[in-house]
Amino acid sequence: MTSFFRPSLAALTAALLFSPSTFAFQSPLSDEAVREAYFLGQRHDEAYARFLDKYTKHLPLPKSGPHISAITFLTPFAQLTQYSNQIIGNYSAQQAALDHRNQKEVVQITIKILLTESYGPLMISPANDPTHSAASLIPRPSDFWKDFDVQVFDGENSLDPSSFDGQPDFHCGKGSSCSLYGATMVLEFPAESFESSDAIVDITIPEGQHVTATFNLSSLR
Repeated sequence: MTSFFRPSLAALTAALLFSPSTFAFQSPLSDEAVREAYFLGQRHDEAYARFLDKYTKHLPLPKSGPHISAITFLTPFAQLTQYSNQIIGNYSAQQAALDHRNQKEVVQITIKILLTESYGPLMISPANDPTHSAASLIPRPSDFWKDFDVQVFDGENSLDPSSFDGQPDFHCGKGSSCSLYGATMVLEFPAESFESSDAIVDITIPEGQHVTATFNLSSLR
C-alpha cells in the first residue's frame, strides 16, 4: 500500500515544484516581503541601485531612427521598493504594510524613447499636408509615441495591458522655450498574468524596425 502511493506523491510534488507559476516573481506579496521591500527602499545606497538596475534593459543606440534607450519591468516587490525609496519624511514599515493592503498588484512596464539625429524634434511635412510644401520641416508631434506598437508576451502568450499611456519628454531652459527630446510609455498588467519563466517586450517603431527585450522572471522578486 505504501509503495503504491510513494510514486504518486513524488509525481505530485514534482508537478507543484515545476508548475509554471513557480517560475514567475512573487505575487501576492507576503507581509514579510512587504517589510523587506520597505527596508531595501529606505537604504538609499548602492545596494538599492544595484537591485533596481536588474529590472531595466539598457539598449544600444541604433544606426538610424529613434532610440529605445531603456525598458523597465517592475514587479510588485520592485514597485514597493521604489515607492519606499522615494518617500520623503516619516514613513514606517507598518505604514508600508497598510498602504499595500488591499491594493491590486500589477506589473508596470516603462519604455523610454529618445530622439536622435535621424529622428529628431523636426520632421518633414507629410505629403498630404496642404499647408506645407513637401520639403518643409515641421515640429514633431508631442504624441509621436502613439505610432510605436508595443506587444508584451508571457512566454508565448500575448497579453493585453490593463492600462497604457505615454507622455512627451521636454528639455526646458530658463526661459519659456522647451524642446522635445523623447517620450515615456507606461503599460500596466495584472501581476497574475505572468506565469512563465520569461516575459518579452516587443516594440515596432514607425519605420518598421523591431526592438525586443526579454526578462527572466525567475531572477526577479
